[in-house]
Amino acid sequence: MTKSSWLKPTVLPGFGLSLGFATFYLSLIVLLPLAALLGHSLTLSWAEFWKVVASDRAIASYQLTFGASFIAAAVNLVFGLIVAWVLVRYNFFGKKVIDALVDLPFALPTAVAGIALTAIYAPNGWIGQHLSALGIKAAYSPLGVTLALIFIGLPFVVRTVQPVLEDLEKEIEEAAASLGANRLQTFCRILFPALLPSLLTGFALAFARAVGEYGSVVFISGNMPMKTEITPLLIMTRLEQFDYAGAAALGSVMLLISFILLLLINLLQHWSNNRHGAKA
Repeated sequence: MTKSSWLKPTVLPGFGLSLGFATFYLSLIVLLPLAALLGHSLTLSWAEFWKVVASDRAIASYQLTFGASFIAAAVNLVFGLIVAWVLVRYNFFGKKVIDALVDLPFALPTAVAGIALTAIYAPNGWIGQHLSALGIKAAYSPLGVTLALIFIGLPFVVRTVQPVLEDLEKEIEEAAASLGANRLQTFCRILFPALLPSLLTGFALAFARAVGEYGSVVFISGNMPMKTEITPLLIMTRLEQFDYAGAAALGSVMLLISFILLLLINLLQHWSNNRHGAKA
């Protein structure tokens, strides 16, 4: 009788030490908080739970939170690829500075980012005054929420795609060009399949960050019920009112929707990896 390959004999009884540490930290950091979240939401009856999560105000916040997060992640998918491409393939003056500025949303406190974005896109701000002249309201609108989420999500796509671009050999492009492929064909058939898994990973990271973002959005959104109110703000409002069960109910819905969307993205990434591996 042979033992499983993952269960190796050790001095300590039970699982291997690395698996034990991984299980311990996973339980402490992820599973226990999620169990507490679900446990608090179960203290409500089904009627009370449905009243909290299906109210008009909550549904409007779901639409804004997930809709703006998806749009922001999609925009970052395109512009993140362009920024990563420029940083990898071109040499120009100030390249190191721009490369460092990409990480600014990571280092900048979210509240500071929200105040700065509000000052820029307000009707009397540097950019907002020109948009107002065109009849476009950026701050205190869903557009402002989307702009804030684009700002905080861009580094995820850039830093995920950039290492893959650096590992791609230029000789592949030269070989494709020597065989008669133009630039568009080279990108679509050679480069894009290799970049697709990292692009999907960056999209998932940017989307996940945007869904739970609070500090940088709460200032520029204006927090108008049924219009510019995000779900994390509703959760914070209930916590300030000591309604922990209601906050947990809203958090459970966000957790469920986020899990389903991220699962679909990971399945798409798995399909892309298998398809690219089969072609290779």
